Amino acid sequence: MKQPIMLVTGASRGIGAEIAKLAGRSGYKVGVNFNRSEKAAREVVAEIVDHGSAAIALQADAGDSAQVVKMFEQMDAEFGKLDALINNAGMLSKFEVADSDLAQLNEVFCANIFSHFFCSREAVRRMSTDHGGRGGAIVNMSSVAARTGGLAGGAAYAATKGAVDSFTMALAKEVGTQGIRVNAMRPGLIATEIHQVHGGLEQMEKLAKTAVPLGRSGSALEVAEVALWLVSGAASYVHGAIIDVSGGR
Repeated sequence: MKQPIMLVTGASRGIGAEIAKLAGRSGYKVGVNFNRSEKAAREVVAEIVDHGSAAIALQADAGDSAQVVKMFEQMDAEFGKLDALINNAGMLSKFEVADSDLAQLNEVFCANIFSHFFCSREAVRRMSTDHGGRGGAIVNMSSVAARTGGLAGGAAYAATKGAVDSFTMALAKEVGTQGIRVNAMRPGLIATEIHQVHGGLEQMEKLAKTAVPLGRSGSALEVAEVALWLVSGAASYVHGAIIDVSGGR
């Protein structure tokens, strides 16, 4: 059987890196996208290769349409048409609505929702049976902030994640009959360095003890396990779903 191919955006660190590494251990050829963190991305690639799979580091700002096109063309040339896309690229933000400006909003929306549009567009063009593809799976990275409003100063972040939820359901309706399953995950308080913008891991761990029914933060690997399940045959009738990975929060 053909070795499946996955692209993970924002895969140099945190949840994206764990998804990429778990995908490699699960038999996927993996495209490891990064924007600025080349050294970290190459370390992820090296770990995947060391475990016996194939991987490539792909530099692109996933919120830039032209760069996304080039990234997918590079994936095509290296591995062929992909089978799974994990739209993980994104950023946290912390600024009050009263202090917001267009530049701040553009940065957050490009990173967190435009990236999903651009990468999904290229994935659908390759996966869709209407376009001669063999089908596939797309997983979008949302957040519990989509339904809680997030932490103080996180209105823009929460708004983008609400958009991810709506985008996921709309795209599922659009491409379900074209052999493509589309789902999303809503991680909660996950122990990664992305939380530096809200006081760091120590502050996040304190919050998790009281705000999360399980009484702890989650790990990036726990999120990665759900992502790999969603793209697998075990989830063949899961479509248009938004799955909380939040310890009950």
